[in-house]
Amino acid sequence: MAKTIRSFILPFLLIVAGVIFQLSAVTSAIGINYGTLGNLQPPQQVVDFIKTKTTFDSVKIYDANPDILRAFAGSEINITIMVPNGNIPAMVNVANARQWVAANVLPFQQQIKFKYVCVGNEILASNDNNLISNLVPAMQSLNEALKASNLTYIKVTTPHAFTISYNRNTPSESRFTNDQKDIFTKILEFHRQAKSPFMINAYTFFTMDTNNVNYAIFGPSNAITDTNTQQTYTNMFDAVMDATYSAMKALGYGDVDIAVGETGWPTACDASWCSPQNAENYNLNIIKRAQVIGTPLMPNRHIDIFIFALFNEDGKPGPTRERNWGIFKPDFSPMYDVGVLKGGGSPLPFPPINNNGKWCVGKPEATLMQLQANIDWVCSHGIDCTPISPGGICFDNNNMTTRSSFIMNAYYQSKGCVDVVCDFSGTGIVTSTNPSTSTCPIPIGEGGGGNGAKSKSANWCMAKQEVTETQLQANIDWVCSQGIDCKPISPGGICFDNNNMKTRSTFIMNAYYESKGYSKDACDFRGSGIVTTTNPSTSTCVVPASVTL
Repeated sequence: MAKTIRSFILPFLLIVAGVIFQLSAVTSAIGINYGTLGNLQPPQQVVDFIKTKTTFDSVKIYDANPDILRAFAGSEINITIMVPNGNIPAMVNVANARQWVAANVLPFQQQIKFKYVCVGNEILASNDNNLISNLVPAMQSLNEALKASNLTYIKVTTPHAFTISYNRNTPSESRFTNDQKDIFTKILEFHRQAKSPFMINAYTFFTMDTNNVNYAIFGPSNAITDTNTQQTYTNMFDAVMDATYSAMKALGYGDVDIAVGETGWPTACDASWCSPQNAENYNLNIIKRAQVIGTPLMPNRHIDIFIFALFNEDGKPGPTRERNWGIFKPDFSPMYDVGVLKGGGSPLPFPPINNNGKWCVGKPEATLMQLQANIDWVCSHGIDCTPISPGGICFDNNNMTTRSSFIMNAYYQSKGCVDVVCDFSGTGIVTSTNPSTSTCPIPIGEGGGGNGAKSKSANWCMAKQEVTETQLQANIDWVCSQGIDCKPISPGGICFDNNNMKTRSTFIMNAYYESKGYSKDACDFRGSGIVTTTNPSTSTCVVPASVTL
């Protein structure tokens, strides 16, 4: 995190909890920044902690450290890497950019879900004219290098500490400062052409009115009404986000997506408003906010955020606050609880399932060639392979682990979940660990064991045919208020389905039904729900079944 100067015309670390992909893209939950400037555990241990103990599904690092990347290999976590600031001038040369991609991306691209390549960090705030003048050309060259390697799904961006003239009372009047309009116009034009997001390191901590801290941390405070738009803001998060949108729109780039590279709150500094309690309240609400659709001026955008930071970093220079942004201590113990630890009330990417569920997946030691052979064989035996084809919900950037797990499990289910069916010439294994990812739910199978399948009956909870859309929306709103993860039915989610109310309500009502142990009463929904044995899944939205013996 860069140092910033605070003033009313602000080097604005805007908290623009952005849409990491475009509105139609795959949604994600909450990301985390993994900095390494401290006495921390080795990368393998840190990555194992992230993968097995937390619900973070995206991680951003500040370089392309091969030890960290190797540790993430084979995981389903989205990874963002960074070109160091000092390398930016060299990246202007396309040959150098291709060499950087060849050295830092290509060796890992089959085993890692890369999300972004960030070109430097807070370059405009550095006041280094050489870096600033080369920033956009370097981004263009890296974008071309990724294209040349058929890696167009990896998007190029750069995080900003952003200077904006921010009006607290009328966010819609916020604008880029005159001295930076030209450079931001060039940057925004790049993003429009590359279909990548404008990324900001965003902190209400640095932009707040210190007489109104509660407004900055989602606490109780007086709401602000923008006199231009008549939109009301109950927290600074939304106001600042709309201020950023307004500044971009004023330059003609309101269509470009916005992403937040960093946001958070320190637990310690030289002021009373730095505390574990305030940090917990801020980050807890940021995580909740990441699951909410839209802002007053951007009502249809889903917010995706990278929190700063995973750990306190005692090796950082500067004021006390610089070393105290972590959610966890270096020994993995939490500074406070924001619900991101698995098993601790944290949100799951999919509704809970019964404990005796089984799946058929490839063994960890199976080669990519063997997994592809399994896919080819299953697809030749009457199993629908549309979900793992390009554009399918489980294509997953051609991730072989995800694709093979889905299709091997589909075959296993089609044969009654008999364990021997999962042999696949010694490359398959039956597991009780859910292999689903944030974009690919792999349906549960209730194992019948090696001696044959037991008699089973699958059922789902869905709305009755005669139910109105108003009733369906009421069901959705109620379930989402009961702690059920509603990201899959939000814009960009796997079950948003062009806002099809029937699909969305069925998925979420069934999720609640599952969470209550498939009790028939849980599917009543004031007489609007019904338990059915007809699978309501669509080609893009798999609705998990309850299976009773």
